[in-house]
Amino acid sequence: MGPFSVDMYLPAFPALAQSLETTPGAVQGTLAVYFLGMAVGQVFYGPVADRFGRRAPLFAGLGLFALASAVCAAAPDIGSLTLARLAQALGGCSGMVIARAVVRDVTDERGAVRLMASLMLVMSIAPIVAPLVGGAMLPVFGWRGIFVVLALYGAAMMLLIALYLPETLPPERRRRDGLVATLGIWWGLLRDARFMGHALAGGFIIGGMFAYIIGSPFVFMELHGVQPGHYGFYFGANAVGIMVVGQVASRLAQKVAPARLLPVVLAVAAVAGLALLLVTATGAFGFRGIVVALFGYVAMIGAVMPLTVALGMGPHGRIAGNASALMGTLQFGIGAAVGAVLGLAQDGTALPMAAVIAACGVAGWAARATLAR
Repeated sequence: MGPFSVDMYLPAFPALAQSLETTPGAVQGTLAVYFLGMAVGQVFYGPVADRFGRRAPLFAGLGLFALASAVCAAAPDIGSLTLARLAQALGGCSGMVIARAVVRDVTDERGAVRLMASLMLVMSIAPIVAPLVGGAMLPVFGWRGIFVVLALYGAAMMLLIALYLPETLPPERRRRDGLVATLGIWWGLLRDARFMGHALAGGFIIGGMFAYIIGSPFVFMELHGVQPGHYGFYFGANAVGIMVVGQVASRLAQKVAPARLLPVVLAVAAVAGLALLLVTATGAFGFRGIVVALFGYVAMIGAVMPLTVALGMGPHGRIAGNASALMGTLQFGIGAAVGAVLGLAQDGTALPMAAVIAACGVAGWAARATLAR
């Protein structure tokens, strides 16, 4: 849900700005507000999923996603599109919260790394396919057709879940917490250094990826002349990196303790982010240097996500929905902040994107080193 909703319309950014007679910054704002909606919505779905089970909240969220996608397709101006994107995110984030909670329902820490790596494998297919599909659809159906496809995708997911996803939280394990109790659970998680160290480590690294998602259409297509139809190939190469690294991390986690594996992965991401800043600031190796450094950073997402989720949520099986929601809220809250910073710092060069990615890489490494250790 997340990658398709974000990546399919990236090649359409220039066409969308021209069609709605708005600025590139305003178009980027539709992406930043999507990240904000993903952050805010997860606060709701976590407690609801712990109280009512996994399937019912998931159906409600997917229904909202499909409806909002249809509204996006009919948006007459950038303001309407931005509001519809917010509603789309509020529905789509249900899948992210509940998928993590389902994993925790059915497995332990090492098993969670394996299952989360499998989820990342599936999620990695979307960034490969989505920009290519969006780029191919753009000249035929325009940017509105992309949102029609997303509406149909949401409806299809409802059908697949109805047929194939069983309820993983039986009634006897469900919680009956009120608002005060839920706030107490969240306060306890916020005070848990192990949980917060892993949540923030993953959140900052994901924030760097959001900076790449938001900034790369401008850097690739506007600054370096990459055609919209070719942009998806660069995006897809990074998704392949996520896929490969995720599977390698899954196998290693069965032999090496995940707590020992994560610091190495975070250090690689931080170094890649700093390398990106260096080649961007100096112009060394040109566009090729930017592409290689971005690949090094983004590929680490395939290991960072399963490891931080498994290590952070491991001790919190009884409140998996709440823990998943807080982790997702922190991640997408950082993503929304990254979008705002990039919008304000835009100076017509690739330097703002590179600086934010480098800062996120270092912050992710530091969060685990200072809290989760």
